Amino acid sequence: MTSPALDDAALDRLRPLAFSVAYRMLGSVAEAEDVVQEALTRVAQAEDVRNPDAFVTTVTTRLAIDVLRSARVRRESYVGEWLPEPLVGPVHLPVAMAAPPPDAAGHAELADDLSTAFLVLLETLTPTERAAFLLHDVLGFPHREAADVIGTTEVAARQLASRARRRIAERRTAPAGPARPAGTTTPRAEELVTRFLAACEDGAVEAFLELLAQDVVLTGDSGGNVPPGMSVTKPVAGRVAVARLLAGFMKRGAPLHFERALVGGAPGLLIMADDAVGGGLIGTWSFEVTEAAEPGSDVRLVAIRGVLNPEKLRHLGPLADLSRMREWLTSSRSRTRPAPRARTT
Repeated sequence: MTSPALDDAALDRLRPLAFSVAYRMLGSVAEAEDVVQEALTRVAQAEDVRNPDAFVTTVTTRLAIDVLRSARVRRESYVGEWLPEPLVGPVHLPVAMAAPPPDAAGHAELADDLSTAFLVLLETLTPTERAAFLLHDVLGFPHREAADVIGTTEVAARQLASRARRRIAERRTAPAGPARPAGTTTPRAEELVTRFLAACEDGAVEAFLELLAQDVVLTGDSGGNVPPGMSVTKPVAGRVAVARLLAGFMKRGAPLHFERALVGGAPGLLIMADDAVGGGLIGTWSFEVTEAAEPGSDVRLVAIRGVLNPEKLRHLGPLADLSRMREWLTSSRSRTRPAPRARTT
């Protein structure tokens, strides 16, 4: 006699886990939600499910691999740089542990690192490498069970995870100093955000120079869907170049303000339009923080990632009217206006 299918309460409990797996595989909220809906439909129709958490992880991962293979073709023709769709607020990692992770401390660090910065690293992997790495190193699946999910051999799954681990380790090495786990926030990181906001109000190049690592990179993702001048079309690297870019942007006096938030689990800012142009969300900035090896040294920004593509922000709430922003900027170029400011919410 088979056991009954899972009821609605059980499916509701599984939804956050399924989304966690799908989002980290795809880096897209909309695509993840579609995968979750399909995965839960299949789970609801299954019988004799002995381990619902592992089962939904398996179904979700297989669906996500197929979607990711198709998505990678679309991303090759994407206008400008591609960044993951941001999640705002605390980012949690529900874990369906098929077996204890090989290193509990390492697992906790990886869970912290599942942020915008970490998802950018995962984008360098093939779909099967990404699945093998997440299943084994993050979710704690033995290579044998990860192989069953992916549809390969245990030896191949082990090799995929190992290759993914090496690629991630190579790209995480920061010359400016050891990288702080990207999904964490500390008092010193929060202080850095406060100083960044002060630099935005000051608008001077020197104010930004004090906050940036020598090898800082600023990346913008607009998808070609914002007015010219509102986002960079390719990454800007180097402390001086990024400082000049930020200072120039602030001196334009756009009708906007900043609100502090966790973006992808890390310190960041919401870029909001002022009420004078209708309000709404313009974009997000997420910060990757690093600090030099010497004790007591200052925290620095090693990466700034901005998502302004409206198609990637709809899940976060009302969006700004970018046409009104463009009209305001066009009509006010001859006027000076205070730099964008922070707003306490």
